Formats: sequence, structure tokens, C-alpha cells
Amino acid sequence: MLEHIAVEPKQLNHYQSIVGDKVLDELRQLAEPLKWASILHINATAFGDGVAEILMSLVPLMRDLELDAEWQIIEGSDDFFNAIKSSHNGLQSMEIPLSEQMKAIWQEYNALNAKAFEGDYDFIVVHDPQPAGLLHYHGHSGGKHCIWRCHIDTSTPNMDFWNFYAPYFSAHDAAIFTMEQYVGPGLDFEELSIIPPTIDSPSTKNSEIPFPEAQKVVANFGIDLSQPLITQVSRYDPWKDPLGVIDAYRIANQFMPATQLALVGSMATDDPEGLYYLDKTSRHAGEDPDIYILHNYHGVNAYEVGCFQTVSEVVIQKSAREGFGLLVTEGLWKGKPVIGGNVGGIPLQVIDGKTGFLVDSVEQCAEKFLYLLINPDVGQAMGQAGREHVRGKFLITRHCVITCDFLLTFCRIAFGLI
Repeated sequence: MLEHIAVEPKQLNHYQSIVGDKVLDELRQLAEPLKWASILHINATAFGDGVAEILMSLVPLMRDLELDAEWQIIEGSDDFFNAIKSSHNGLQSMEIPLSEQMKAIWQEYNALNAKAFEGDYDFIVVHDPQPAGLLHYHGHSGGKHCIWRCHIDTSTPNMDFWNFYAPYFSAHDAAIFTMEQYVGPGLDFEELSIIPPTIDSPSTKNSEIPFPEAQKVVANFGIDLSQPLITQVSRYDPWKDPLGVIDAYRIANQFMPATQLALVGSMATDDPEGLYYLDKTSRHAGEDPDIYILHNYHGVNAYEVGCFQTVSEVVIQKSAREGFGLLVTEGLWKGKPVIGGNVGGIPLQVIDGKTGFLVDSVEQCAEKFLYLLINPDVGQAMGQAGREHVRGKFLITRHCVITCDFLLTFCRIAFGLI
């Protein structure tokens, strides 16, 4: 039996002051014909990444809409998670080898998890490549309709990885991608939807934290609050480019030597490379007393992350490759200007010159650091614009609206169920 993840209840009424009655009324109308439906989400981890954060909010909100929603996670060994980490990188274009052993490990654990799977559901949403073989090994039964939810950019994959995984992806009845451009070559589904990820505004990390309270929390980690702070929150991962962030900081620091940099990460259970890149980042930072490298093992959890974002002058997400970048969304929601890599879903959020700046190099990143630190009024205006941008497009209530609309369309077009 797969592991069921318990979630705290949520009520849509708590979002009324944030999104207004019109959005909530639309959502309830869309959900009404789906009240018969049982919906299961399956992914690889219950915490530490954006998928888990979305499901922690999406599942209880679906339940509040009277949909029968559940969340389960698959099991896997260290070898499995090492193999799938390489697969994520390969599917996002990294030129690395795909061995027969990696294929066999992935197939073995998908077969084992498929054997452990129990229950009948109207919709099963399979998130990312980790569990994408469950349908192949378990098969359709009980009227199940399987949807593959891809959170990564498969637009230009390493074709060795793509040729292996694509048949498993294509076996699903429908798919959801973050952006149209991310749909990999040759995929063809009965129904395909584009649903950007979203944040949960009243959550521990994203609810409004009084500034003095946030200052107190951040000061406990040794930050000098009399000096400017720049923060990147992300996994320790090559795609997030923590080394490039440090290099940009060092360039800017030559002109504003009092500035501090915080790199705040999360060590997820399905990311075996995390410790390696954490060590690599620490070595790159060296003995610089103004660079703070922190993670959840230091007690930097969701609330503390929110505090760092709240007190920072600038939030950064200098990704070299990015599926969407919910940490960009979070920074904008805190009313902060965001400097982001000009990749993936970041340009959907960072409107260059309006909600922050898009950069393509270490030197550009350093230049924008300095500009925003020298012109705090500009940064404040960008932060306000960014918050409203998120309110309109990237809150969890919007995610619920699009998801319900997709399920209704999927039923009508593909199966004529409603």
C-alpha cells in the first residue's frame, strides 16, 4: 500500500479577503458537477519541493469543495532517487549518460509501487517522472482516468532519456504542463492543459509576517539587520546556480561592501545530490562572514523562509533552468523586487523592469543588485506591482479554478461523462 499523506483542513472562506467573492463563486460553480469524483494525486515526496507544497494546499481545498481528494507518495531506495535525479536533469537537456542500470532501477520501483497500489479512483494525477510508470505496470481498471502532471521543462530533452520515458508519459489519458513550450517532442494526448503552479497565500510561509517579528527571527541566524540583505531561497542544485549568485554578490560587494547574502535551501528526501551541492556552495563561499548558507537542518523551515523574504531588500532566483519557480512567486507576494534568471517560467512572473529584472549573466545580476540597493523606491514600487501580479494569476485559488475546469473539459471531450 502506498503511503497516504495527511493534510490539514482548509476552508475557501479564509481566502475571501485575498481574492474576493467573484473568484470563490466561480470555483464553487465549477466544482459542483465534480462532487461525484474521487481524485488521487501521486508524487515522490511529502515535503521539500514545490510539488509537495502545492499538494499540501490543493488537496484540502478540493475536499472543502466536496471533492473526494487524496494524496499518496511512492517508495524508493537511494539508488532509485539517484537515478531519477539524473533523469530529471537529462529530461531538462543535461548531456549525461542514461545507463541500463538506471532504467532497470526506475522500472523495478515503479513495478513495486504499482503492485502496492490499492483503491479505485475516477482520476489519478501522476506528478513528474518518478511515478510515471505506475499506469504501465498497474493498468487501467475501475474506470480510472490517468493524468500525467509534468512540472519540469521537457522542451529540449536529452533524447536518450526522452526516448526511454516518453512511452510511459504517453500512456496517460491526458496531461498537464506548466507552459505550452514545455511539452516534449511527439507527445499527443486526448486532452492537454496548461496550469502554472501557485502559492497558498495564507500558508505558514506566505501569510503576512509583522516586520519586527521577521527581523527578530532573521537576527537569530546572525544577520546584521542594519545592513542590506539579498536572499535566494532554493534547493542546492546546479540549475539554481548558487555559485553564480555568490559571484554576482562579490561583484556588487566591491561597490557596497556592507551588503549581506543569504542562500536558504531545503534538503528534500528525493534529492540525493542536495548534500553534494550544499558542500560545493559552502566551499565556493569560503570564509566570507557576510555570506550565510542555511537550510532546514539549521531550523530554517517554512516560517523562517517567510521571515527572510520579508526582511530582504532584494529576492533573487538566478536559475539556469527552471520549471516555474514558486520561490519567485513567494518573493513577489512578499512585495519584494525579484531578480530572476531569464529562463523557464520566471519571465511569466518577473516582468522585466516592472516587477523585477530578468538577467542572463553574473554581471547583469550584480548590476541589478546595485541598482535596486541604490534605488530603494524603485524596488518598493516593483514589489507592490509584483504582489498584485501574483494575486491575479498565481494563488492556489486560481489553481483550483483551472484544475476543476480542466477536469470538466476532460470528461466532456474525452469520455462524455458529464
